Amino acid sequence: MSQMPERRNFYGRIRGKTLRASQKDYLEQDLEALRLTGVTVAENPARTDLVPGAIFGDARPLWLEIGFGGGEHLVHMAARYPEIGIIGCEPFVNGVAMLLGKIRQAGVSNLLIHPGDVRDLFDVLPDACVAKAFLNYPDPWPKARHHRRRFVTPGYLGQLARVMMPGAEFRVATDIPDYVRQTHEEVPQAGFDLVAEAGQGGAWEDWISTRYEQKALREGRSPHYLTFRRKG
Repeated sequence: MSQMPERRNFYGRIRGKTLRASQKDYLEQDLEALRLTGVTVAENPARTDLVPGAIFGDARPLWLEIGFGGGEHLVHMAARYPEIGIIGCEPFVNGVAMLLGKIRQAGVSNLLIHPGDVRDLFDVLPDACVAKAFLNYPDPWPKARHHRRRFVTPGYLGQLARVMMPGAEFRVATDIPDYVRQTHEEVPQAGFDLVAEAGQGGAWEDWISTRYEQKALREGRSPHYLTFRRKG
C-alpha cells in the first residue's frame, strides 16, 4: 500500500481561455469514461496501489505521458501502438478538452486520462510498472527561484524512477537550454542512464511535432531531445 500523500502546492495553470461549446461537450460527455479511477483521495482515501493489469483489463505494457499539452503526441502514440496502454496526466482543463476532441477523431481506445497532478498518480502506482515515460515541452519555470518547480527535480524524479521498470525508457523534449542543463544534472542522479541526445531534426523515429514544438521553432528556439534508460 502506498504512503498517504503530503499536503502539496500546485503551481501550474488549471484553466486558460474560455472553453468552446464543443470542448465543454467533450468534457461533459467523454471525460468520465476515459478518466483513470482510483487516483484521487476521494476515490481511494487509503491510497491503495492500482493493479497494473486491471488498468486496461490485461497485462499490456503501460506507458505514461506527463503533461500532455494539447494531446497530439499522446493520441499519436496510442494510435501507433495499439498493443500498449497509455496514461496521460494533465491538470490543465483546456488541454484535457483538446485531447478529448482528438480522441474522438482518432477513435483510439488504449488511452486513459488523469486530469490532475501526476504526483497523485505516483502515490497509487506500484513499483516498476511503467515501461516508457514521456516529458514533452514541460513548463520551463524560467526564473531561477522557480527551478525547484520543474519536473526534473528530485521529488518528481524519485517517484518516476520508483514506478519505472528496470530498462524502461524516459524521453524528454524541451526547447529551453537551462532545462537541458538541469535534466543532465538531475535525471542520472535519480537512477537513469543517458543513452541518446539530439538537437533539432534529431527527434525519435516515432515523434510527432506538437503545438509547443512548433511555437518554439516560430520563436527561434531549438528543440532538444534526450533519451534515458532506467537502471536495472
